[in-house]
This record gives sequence, C-alpha cells and structure tokens, in this order.
Amino acid sequence: LNVTVNVASSNTSEATVSPATLTFAQTNWQTNQTVTLTGVDDSDSDGHQGYGISLTAEGQETDHHEVTTLAGSGSSGSTNATGTLASFNTPYQMASDGTNLYVTDSGNNKIRKIVISTGEVTTLASGFNVPKGIVIVGANLYVVDTNNHRIRKIVISSGAVSTLAGSGSATFADGTGTNASFYWPFGITTDGTNLYVADSENKRIRKIVISTGVVTTLAGSGSQGSADGTGTSASFNKLGGITIDGTNLYVVDRNNNKIRKIGISTGVVTTFAGPAAGSTTSGSTNGTGTTARFNQPFGITSDGINLYVADHSNHKIRKIVISTGVVTTLAGTGSSGSKEGTGTLA
Repeated sequence: LNVTVNVASSNTSEATVSPATLTFAQTNWQTNQTVTLTGVDDSDSDGHQGYGISLTAEGQETDHHEVTTLAGSGSSGSTNATGTLASFNTPYQMASDGTNLYVTDSGNNKIRKIVISTGEVTTLASGFNVPKGIVIVGANLYVVDTNNHRIRKIVISSGAVSTLAGSGSATFADGTGTNASFYWPFGITTDGTNLYVADSENKRIRKIVISTGVVTTLAGSGSQGSADGTGTSASFNKLGGITIDGTNLYVVDRNNNKIRKIGISTGVVTTFAGPAAGSTTSGSTNGTGTTARFNQPFGITSDGINLYVADHSNHKIRKIVISTGVVTTLAGTGSSGSKEGTGTLA
C-alpha cells in the first residue's frame, strides 16, 4: 500500500512549498522526506501575513495489517494444544462468537475451537466428511458437511450434532430437511433467520429456513456458465465462500474468477468484481469492479463495509470496498509460504 501525502501552503502570496506530494511505500515509510518552504519577497505593504502548511492523505488505511500466527504448528496433524503447539489438517473456514473461533478442520473431519485470548485449541465435534463452510446463529453452529452433502447443526454448549438439511445423496432437490439434496456444498452464511449455501457442484445458491429446514433455490440455472441474470437465469461455475452485508449476498465464483453479487429479495445476480460477463480471465490486477482480476478465489467474509477475499492461486488477501467495488491487495507477497509480516511482506 502506497500513501500519497498532499502538501500545500494556505497562502502562496507569502510562501510556497515543494514538492506538492510525498509518497510513502512499505520500503520507505520510516525514511525522512524533505519539504522545502520558500518565502515570497514581495513589495506589498501588507506586512507579514500568517500562513499554514497542510498535509493531507485521504482514504488511507490507519493500521498496518500485520499477519501473525494464532494457532497451528505448520505441520499437518490433529493435536489439541495452545498456539503453535496445536496442529490442523487443511482448515477451511471459521466463525466467531467474539470469544472463540470455530474452525472446519477439513482434513481431520473435525470442528475445532480456539480461545481467541489464549490460542488454546480443542475439538468441539467430529464425524464429518470434509467440512468446509461454517456459520454461527445464536447458540448453534451450522456446518457444510461437504462430502456428506449435508448441512449439519452443532449445539455449541454440548457439541451435539444433527442434520438440518440434505439427503446425503449427491444430487439436486428442493424440499424440507433430509428430503432436500445438495452436491458438494461449500460456503454458508446467514441473515439470522435463513441460511444461504453455495451449492458448488449444483451451481446454485440455496436458501434454508432455519426454523423449518425448508430448502429452496435462490439463484443459479444448474448449468455451468457465467451469465448474470435473475434467479435461475444466472449461472455459476464451482462456487466457493459466501457472505452477506444484510441486503445482498456475495459469493466466490471460483472457476469464473469472479465475485458475484446477489440481491436477497430479488435473486438478481451481477458480477461485482472480476472479469465482466462472458469472460473468465484470471489475473492479479487491482482495480474497480470488472477491471480487477482474481485467480481461483476461495473464501470471502465481510465487515459490513468491505469484503475480504482469499485469492487462492494468487496467494493474497484482497479487499473490496462494497460501496465502490474498488479492489486492493491487503496482504500477501503473491508467492506461497508462511512468513509473517506486514501487508504484502507476509
């Protein structure tokens, strides 16, 4: 992230400044930069007039996006322990209640719990088959049990696991509870009343009413494609993570290298970021909306103002401003590795 500081005199009749801008990058942000102030020798009989020098930098970040390790040894395993003494095997996604993190430990077929304040890792529940998406609603977790083609419910206080929806067969069917079917579902999010599931191999976005288990299709034709449209006239290709801003869903369309936006009330699907409809070109370009590029993005989350995308094959975390669609790189060098650091040095 480069920061441009604008430098100006409030009264150029009395003094000027040079240069007009200063640029700070990660390689020089601790290096002093010089500003030259030149007084104006004029013949006006107004005496000395006061002036000020202003330095402004609009729209810049206020933190340094430092990347550190909370838990995990870096080696594959299933050890319960604290911090880097614990181990995981292909963790996918996580949810938080503010005190703990809950992680789908996909390769271990477990849901792990991490105490945020201490990094202590324990196993909350087991008996899954490649769990991926996870979300918290009240006192329960809802987990996408991907290779079992089901959506599971876990009572946090007891670890009790039950099936909310999904027959277990890899096919497509709307219906209630176990009469509905999914095919390698991936991501999940919620508005507190409903769950929204990225049903990857069915190439559809499914809606589940939490109180009844009723499953319907919000968007997606079921055929591979990248068409924008309403409801079942839209198409996807290998869906990944999904998140919500209250009004809209944002889903990672992995093989199309796009982030798609879906109006919850209308089912209207548009391309929010990544190549425009008709194109699936990959890349790592920062930009606005359809000028930005991704390469096999997987996960996505939101703070209500920004989206944060795990850009898998670019080895980067990308940030998208929801109000503008501006895409930047938050962290990651672009090379695979596990080095800690700040921003694009990690």
